[in-house]
Amino acid sequence: MIRVVLPAHLRTLARVNGEVSVEVAGEPTLLSVLNALETQYPVLRGTIRDQVTHERRPFVRFFACEEDYSHEPAETALPLAVIAGKEPFLIVGAMSGG
Repeated sequence: MIRVVLPAHLRTLARVNGEVSVEVAGEPTLLSVLNALETQYPVLRGTIRDQVTHERRPFVRFFACEEDYSHEPAETALPLAVIAGKEPFLIVGAMSGG
């Protein structure tokens, strides 16, 4: 099980409190975690990544073990601490403006 922390607006949309856990089939990668998350919470489809291209949405960032995974390829394996459930995979809503 992979622990996932969602930003507040996506927790509200998915009607969950706190972090969620998803089961990933095969190797835990960015792609497999996002696929599992969208399967378990279909209402999140299109909110984190584009439904057609599967590209990360602007202003959404991915972090694991204090490292930014936002620009990593979808096939990137997650750190062992995330796979073991010691650390969560974070999906963060970025801010901009002045």
